[in-house]
Amino acid sequence: MPHPLAALVAALALAGCAAVPPAAESDPLFADQLFAAPSEPVDASRVFAASEAMRRYVAEEIGDLPGSKGRQQALMDALRNKAQLKLEYDAAYTRNAAEAFEARTGNCLSLVIMTASLAREMGIPVRFQSVFVEETWSRQGDLYFSIGHVNLALGGRPPKLGTRIDDGEQLIVDFLPPPDLKGLNWRVVDDRTILAMYMNNRAAESIADGRLDDAYWFAREAIRQDPAFVVAQNTLGVIYQRRGHLDHAARVLERALDSEPRNTRILTNLANVYEAQGRRALAQALQERLARLEPDPPFAFFNRGLAAAREGDWRRARELFAKEVERAPYYHEFHFWLAVALANLGEPEGARRHLALAMENSTTRRDHDLYAAKLQRIGSARLH
Repeated sequence: MPHPLAALVAALALAGCAAVPPAAESDPLFADQLFAAPSEPVDASRVFAASEAMRRYVAEEIGDLPGSKGRQQALMDALRNKAQLKLEYDAAYTRNAAEAFEARTGNCLSLVIMTASLAREMGIPVRFQSVFVEETWSRQGDLYFSIGHVNLALGGRPPKLGTRIDDGEQLIVDFLPPPDLKGLNWRVVDDRTILAMYMNNRAAESIADGRLDDAYWFAREAIRQDPAFVVAQNTLGVIYQRRGHLDHAARVLERALDSEPRNTRILTNLANVYEAQGRRALAQALQERLARLEPDPPFAFFNRGLAAAREGDWRRARELFAKEVERAPYYHEFHFWLAVALANLGEPEGARRHLALAMENSTTRRDHDLYAAKLQRIGSARLH
């Protein structure tokens, strides 16, 4: 989950700029004076807050349970039943609990947050779990996003006298399950880490939208919520870098690298900062470490495939796109470009198959509809 690890408008729109979040402890990572106030509230208290509509739903739709069904099973049924919540997965941006409930849609993190909020309204204990899955990536323009995965467990406490017998049962809610969840490891994370994940997602989405001032305040709040969440430090470093504050970027990324010395995302960003600062020896040393740790980084074959496509070498492009599909079979854009290559090589059946896979694995309604439209035009020689 563009937690994948991958994606946020606030529920309450305010006129003008929102108030600056309270000052953090004097953390040398922050440089508030370099950024304008955020355009919307950066308020952690809103993330899990249940709306009145959510409270009514719990009271009227789930509250009166039939038979001996436990509370967590009733909530699980509502999440699964299209006739009830009618949830759709859409990674366009990260919503808080109330926004996800109102829209009936969200990315993995949004839907986990919404479910936790509903569960707590019902008196169900929740436990958040960060699942160790193979790292997946997405991109938007020249930005690359590493996507993690999080789910939650409902219940698990022994039932009290007078409660339904299966209220003690623990159920796992996972909105984007990997192929085999049972064999994977996970670790419990608390509310503060989930809040940090939410704020970091909002920061990354703001960067992608070109709103660096907003991105700064979201990343800052992510670090305030969980100072040990190194992903947010990396995001803050990227924000400083894109705004041109290279010394600040280097300081933040160096601290992050001290915590995770083998983190290739941090190594890449810090190498780029050193290069921009003219510190070429340091940049070269990090690039050599990267080459040893990750000789073929994410999107390496894909970018070479795009270069081959620009040169009209569609056979080479097909070979390179197929390599990316092999190591990341659930990323829609790899399937799409493989379909483009196959169409240009006169292989319409293969193109149709991979375009259907691109549509099936798309993470936003916009991409799904785009691929669906192209699938209808598959008879033409070109898709792009």
